Amino acid sequence: ALVITQVERLLRRRSWHLPLACDLLALGYFMFISPSTVPVWFPYMFICYAAGIRWGFDLTLPLAGALSLTLVMLTAVKGEIHWIRVVAWLGLTAATFAGGAGLAFLGDRNKRFASQIEFFSRINSTMQVDQGLAESVRLFLQELGSTFDVEGALLLYRDADLERIFLWRMKAGENDRLIPESLPLSRTDGFLLDDMDATLCWNSVVGAGSGFGWDRRDARSIKNLPRLPGPVLQEFQIRSLLTVSFDQSGQPTGRIFLLNGRESFQKQDLAWLESIAQHIGPALENIFLLRHLRARAIEAERSRIARDLHDGILQTLLSIEIQLDVLRRHVPATPEQASSALANLQQTVRNEAAELRQTVTDLRPLRVQSADLVDLMRGFAERYRNECTIALDLLIDSTQLRAPDRVCREIFQIYREALNNIKKHAKASHVVVKLSQDDSRLVLVVDDNGEGFSFAGRFTADELDRLRLGPISIKERSRTVGGVLTVESNPGHGARLTIEVPLG
Repeated sequence: ALVITQVERLLRRRSWHLPLACDLLALGYFMFISPSTVPVWFPYMFICYAAGIRWGFDLTLPLAGALSLTLVMLTAVKGEIHWIRVVAWLGLTAATFAGGAGLAFLGDRNKRFASQIEFFSRINSTMQVDQGLAESVRLFLQELGSTFDVEGALLLYRDADLERIFLWRMKAGENDRLIPESLPLSRTDGFLLDDMDATLCWNSVVGAGSGFGWDRRDARSIKNLPRLPGPVLQEFQIRSLLTVSFDQSGQPTGRIFLLNGRESFQKQDLAWLESIAQHIGPALENIFLLRHLRARAIEAERSRIARDLHDGILQTLLSIEIQLDVLRRHVPATPEQASSALANLQQTVRNEAAELRQTVTDLRPLRVQSADLVDLMRGFAERYRNECTIALDLLIDSTQLRAPDRVCREIFQIYREALNNIKKHAKASHVVVKLSQDDSRLVLVVDDNGEGFSFAGRFTADELDRLRLGPISIKERSRTVGGVLTVESNPGHGARLTIEVPLG
């Protein structure tokens, strides 16, 4: 009764419990026919399960069959032979073989899942933001090439904003840094194929070729398989390939290619690569987005430097050139005035040289740690007060800040850039900076009484992006550390910037 109850419970559960139900049924047979053979049943099941883990399901099936026949023969030798026992032995053989085969299957699946988990762990370790996009892609393609035993691998990414295709190419045995090739969108059909949802394998690309594939959305087979153009096949010397697409923001945006396998590709190889692409898609998307944010931040920083040079030293040099031309024509007539004018020009050059030297110093990369942030902010505030007539109040709630170094670095850059913008553009007489921290966030507030921005109201960084307003570099630096930027402007009466950065 206990055996029957347990079998019913197992049968009502998931299908992978069926082998255990067969094992219980076989155990019931043993107990009913020959209780003395029950101790032999346990090693048999253990051997089948261990063999499934060690050698796989296919190689374990003959072993399970041989062991089950041996077990039944031992039972037959010890009992009387009549038709009821013959029927029982036949049922026992079937149940024992099914139980052994089922445990072998579970062992094989356990081995596969363990290897898949280990592989995904290695893949995830290659996708590290700190090591950058190029190194992450190189390690990822290298891992794929080693796993599938191919001669090369490609990763293609279509950047809609830049209207370009970026191609990373890895060859087996090479460990050099990968530099992406930038291609026009006109080559989209050549590399990304006409159907981005096609999951394809070509074991031969010569003539009619041989291959298979399916639509990744519904797993339906594709009759007319898309093909790469002849020039692409020749350029990359492709003889066989596997290719799957990966997503960004829910849309297919790139492809992974494995080229020239040592052996013919099977359907399970293509399905496995498709699973890898689905798993790695979010990590790739995060790295591409970070790269995009960094590119925008660099672009904004270059624009700011160009604007500062144009509004500062270039205008001063133009003024000096004009004054020198005037002096050149008036020196013979008024030498005393020329001497005074030259002294003024000399002082102007000194001032501009000092400002240019400070600009170069500010451009050097900073290594800001949480223990240094307060001292750096106070030092910059003291220098700021000496260089301009704006009154600056720096209020810091705590002298012991606890924040990641990259957060402290970006906060200091935002603080410095905000004050420089106020000095050059706001026409303010007073500015208040407040830095505070609690258990969940770090908050920086910069408040001035200058002219404010060209808009009125309170806006977030996303709203400013849609309106194409606000300080671009500060917006990008805030996003880099996951911060929330709010800009409040009252034209003619000042502006306030608030940056809140969540902490773990």
